[in-house]
Amino acid sequence: MFGLARSANPVGIDVTDNDERFAVLTEVARVWAVGAIHADVDRLKAVHAELENRFELGDRLVYLGNYLGDGGDVIATLDELTAFRRRLLVPGMEPADIVYLRGSQEEMWHKLLQIQFAPGPGEVLSWMINQGIGATLAAYGGDPEAGHMKFREGVVAATRWTGELRSAMQGHPGHADVLNGLKRAAYTEGGELLFVHAGIDPDRPLTEQGDTFWWGGGYFADMAQPFASFRRVVRGFDRQKHGAGITEYTASLDGGCGFGGTLIAACFTLDGDICDRIEA
Repeated sequence: MFGLARSANPVGIDVTDNDERFAVLTEVARVWAVGAIHADVDRLKAVHAELENRFELGDRLVYLGNYLGDGGDVIATLDELTAFRRRLLVPGMEPADIVYLRGSQEEMWHKLLQIQFAPGPGEVLSWMINQGIGATLAAYGGDPEAGHMKFREGVVAATRWTGELRSAMQGHPGHADVLNGLKRAAYTEGGELLFVHAGIDPDRPLTEQGDTFWWGGGYFADMAQPFASFRRVVRGFDRQKHGAGITEYTASLDGGCGFGGTLIAACFTLDGDICDRIEA
């Protein structure tokens, strides 16, 4: 049966078998990757409708982050992600064969739920709002002004405010499961393909990328040699908005979804080639 082995680790990658920050895709035939969604649930549903018909036994699925964001329906998007996961988990598939990466939006949400411990939480929240967290905050019943007021009242009041946000998230079935189980990166067990959210620093090991996964990207298009053993590194979000594209060693699947553009899903073979593509 596909997907039973979970301990494989490609040669030359400095990740221990029990490092839960990373997902290892095993017994892979092909890997479907979905670019940044930014809460555009209609485009996500359109991609899912096509993907359900094209998905084959031995395929794996990686969502490349930024499910949340401005301009869309955050709640409906996460509902669609969880519903499609249930539909796709047919005999021969395991839960670990569907991976959700943490994007910059999800990283901010994670930090927001602990913002009472940050130095200068008011300034941090204002920065997050400028980066697009406002739609997610509103979706779970939060208000920036209420947050600023709680910060002025002190840590106890701020903790109560973030606790209410967490409870609101947990009140939507499946949302906490997705958002609490996000991976930093995913790779195939033989070291052929690496999937990241936004960026990778070719001069640093996989385990030392830190915030580069979410806030990097400047190195990506200029990679002149493979990263570690990988034939191709695939990302879902391009902060510079250069559009989707492929180079000798990389592929970028950001079609501008959530900002008037399209949502892209591409299917990769283990040699790094794109064998199928959906764009909605």
